[in-house]
Amino acid sequence: MSDWNTEAVTGRFVEAARTAHRLPPVRVQGYFNVWPQFVRTEFERMACEEVPMVRFTPSPTEIDRMLEVMGWVQWLEVEERKLLWMRAERYQWREIAKRFGCAERTAQRRWARAMGTITEKLCEGELTEVAGN
Repeated sequence: MSDWNTEAVTGRFVEAARTAHRLPPVRVQGYFNVWPQFVRTEFERMACEEVPMVRFTPSPTEIDRMLEVMGWVQWLEVEERKLLWMRAERYQWREIAKRFGCAERTAQRRWARAMGTITEKLCEGELTEVAGN
């Protein structure tokens, strides 16, 4: 029996999109700051308008799961990859349909077909693993 269904695969895509957003930003190598962090007084902190953004980096397990999802995407065409990723990032169907130049319902059908392809490939992979053991 396979545990993969459309809801499980969709959940993994949403998790991968969230993990990708939590990764540290890419910086140009060779440039770094050797100045120490300033310790501000209480009055300086109250006058400061900018709030420092605290970013929680993903765990290695979350990154591995994200990379696994990125491997699944290789089974699809480029447009299908973009469609799945936009939906995983919680874009509205209207925005997705504008991006691809089609009706909302057509975008939904294309998304369902791409999810079905991935689910089918995952189920086939599990069946070959069971048969091989």
